[in-house]
Amino acid sequence: MSRPPSLLQQLATPYRVQRIKYSVESKPRRRTPRSSVHIAADNHQVIQVRGARENNLADISLDIPKRRLTVFTGVSGSGKSSLVFGTIAAESQRMINETYTAFVQSFMPSLGRPDVDGLHNLSAAIVVDQERMGAGSRSTVGTATDAYTMLRIVYSRVGTPHIGTSSAFSFNNPEGMCPRCEGVGEVSDIDVDQLVDRELSLNEGAITVPGFAVDSWYWQNMANSGFYSPDTRLKDFTEQEWADFLHKSAVKVKAGSNGFTYEGLITKITRLYLAKDRESMQPHIRAFVDRAVIFTACPDCGGTRLSAAALSSRIHGVNIAECAAMQISELAGFVRRIDDPGVAPMLANLRDLLDSLVEIGLGYLSLDRPSGTLSGGEAQRVKMVRHLGSSLTDVTYVFDEPTTGLHPHDIRRMNDLLLRLRDKGNTVLVVEHKPEVIAIADHVVDLGPGAGTAGGQLCYSGDVAGLRTSGTLTGRHLGHRVRLRESVRSPRGHLSVKGADLHNLKDVSVEVPLGVLTVVTGVAGSGKSSLIHGYLSGREGVVVADQSPIRGSRRSNPATYTGLLGPIRTAFAKANGVKAALFSANSEGACPKCNGLGLVYTDLAMMAGVATVCEECEGKRFTPEVLTYRLRGKNISEVLNMPVAEAYEFFPTGQARAVLGRLADVGLSYVRLGQPLNTLSGGERQRLKLAISMAEKSSTYILDEPTTGLHMADVDKLLALLDRLVDDGNSVIVIEHHQAVMAHADWLIDIGPGGGHSGGQVVFEGTPAALVAGADTLTARHLREYVGADA
Repeated sequence: MSRPPSLLQQLATPYRVQRIKYSVESKPRRRTPRSSVHIAADNHQVIQVRGARENNLADISLDIPKRRLTVFTGVSGSGKSSLVFGTIAAESQRMINETYTAFVQSFMPSLGRPDVDGLHNLSAAIVVDQERMGAGSRSTVGTATDAYTMLRIVYSRVGTPHIGTSSAFSFNNPEGMCPRCEGVGEVSDIDVDQLVDRELSLNEGAITVPGFAVDSWYWQNMANSGFYSPDTRLKDFTEQEWADFLHKSAVKVKAGSNGFTYEGLITKITRLYLAKDRESMQPHIRAFVDRAVIFTACPDCGGTRLSAAALSSRIHGVNIAECAAMQISELAGFVRRIDDPGVAPMLANLRDLLDSLVEIGLGYLSLDRPSGTLSGGEAQRVKMVRHLGSSLTDVTYVFDEPTTGLHPHDIRRMNDLLLRLRDKGNTVLVVEHKPEVIAIADHVVDLGPGAGTAGGQLCYSGDVAGLRTSGTLTGRHLGHRVRLRESVRSPRGHLSVKGADLHNLKDVSVEVPLGVLTVVTGVAGSGKSSLIHGYLSGREGVVVADQSPIRGSRRSNPATYTGLLGPIRTAFAKANGVKAALFSANSEGACPKCNGLGLVYTDLAMMAGVATVCEECEGKRFTPEVLTYRLRGKNISEVLNMPVAEAYEFFPTGQARAVLGRLADVGLSYVRLGQPLNTLSGGERQRLKLAISMAEKSSTYILDEPTTGLHMADVDKLLALLDRLVDDGNSVIVIEHHQAVMAHADWLIDIGPGGGHSGGQVVFEGTPAALVAGADTLTARHLREYVGADA
């Protein structure tokens, strides 16, 4: 008699299979001819969503057609991401993960089940989002797309002299990497004069490194070492004393009755500071390291990362490093000239991949471009290219605003690629605001009518023609166009840029007007960011709200990020006569069970961990004592749960009201004060940074694509905000592709004519009306078409 399975065996099995015994005497069922029966699989033509309640979704149900292109629209915060990413894609990925054993699942990220009654007919979902790609020094555009891998194979077969397998051309493999820089392409050196003042002795404070002040512990170790006199000026040290002072390895030293370990200054700071992750350093330490450590191209490989042998092998006189440094559009032409039957299939795949990168508007990049330097939009398009050549079909592809960072000229090419993915038999779901993308949709889902608690409802589901006549906010704005300004403001001065040559800029000189709204535009990769961020961002009085991501943990929220929590805690402390620290969930007032998180994370050993609402504080994050203290009838948890608009009325005066007013001005009235930052969309985070920037004493604002994540109706509010900033006496410089912002500008600077090597020049300076009337740039053609549609 067999023993029943143990509990451990039951846990290790993801699901049980019920065994059914068939009688020997039972007759086989007669099969009906396929042509005369309706196959059950034919019913699976739609993804059925029933009772979705994730985040602000209001129990919505809808059918989404499969193998079609569906665009999800609605104002920022209406629930688009909650439906597409938080419900459909999340459940698809969770169910795929559940097919693995419990042991394998323990190594995978924990995915909770979304709050939905039912999801039916899902297919495997691939999310192509705007998260920055891994910023590791060894990741490049070439390695991320596999283009460099293909190139390595081609060189290993065709290159002369022949030096071995494809790994001999890899800078991530010991066989191919430069031995000096180990495939990084850079070597670091320490600027000694940033560590010491040679004119002084140790007793006079010669060491300028943080933590080495006179009489500090580290200073005493060096001054009492006996290897040199603390009274001797550093410039008078002997060669041996200088070597001991800077480079001596750890050695035991005795001074009187005290023993300690001595290290040279560079040896010690390398261990203390340089071996640590830069992001984990305290700000003053990070500033010192940035100042003292110099990164230069490796002198052995010239920054190419490769061994001398790899660099010696050539095709048509070009080595693999020179190929990787070419602009992708040029590399595509070079690869076409390689004709070798032995690698014909690989060459065909490489050509298709490079052509796709050009087609998607990334022809200005090079394969050796570090992945971490790509913008969110560029990263998303690089990921997209990887899927174009895939043999998989019946996959659900999910895109998050794929037009971010794209000029109208490039949006048309992006549309073609979305349609190509659909035509291969895939379901394509796109969260997007641009009318050009909505126009090509087979199906549109419009959420709203508002944001936050005012959103989460299904306003429309159907084709584009029906959306135009639906009367929804999106439907009404599909044909909306911003008119050119009837009169433009006059500048009060200029910011001059002379001979700019950063990256692809070609000796650019330009006068950026002050006291007006200036829009800098041009195709992706034309040099807009290089010009503005490279030559204006660091100037006095200039505040930048760019696309860099907000760093924050689960504990970060709008109240902590904006500094709003400070005056709120002070107000509670004053009203109740207690310490302000009690009203911080990261300090004394935190619930001891969940440490102020509101959630308890439970490790289930082999199973995936789960997060549950803390039973002690019921998710309120504070101790019961703290929750007894009230400010005008509300406790701290209730205040942090307020949307910005409600909190603005609750705080009638003071610093809190000023911060809340700025959050309302940038269109974040619906966001809750205690909402975790990682639940905010990209557009919401950008506007949060803009609200903080508005608090600074500034005369010039630089905004980098502020329309990111904004609905067409919200763009009008953004333009009103920009006008207010200018009318208050500020200068506003906007890097932007949106035609509505271009049309509303006082002054346009158009960079181009193309991207990469084809860009880097000012092709137009003047008013939008002058651009539309007489210029022949790509921007002029699209803006002319945009404003012409208003007639």
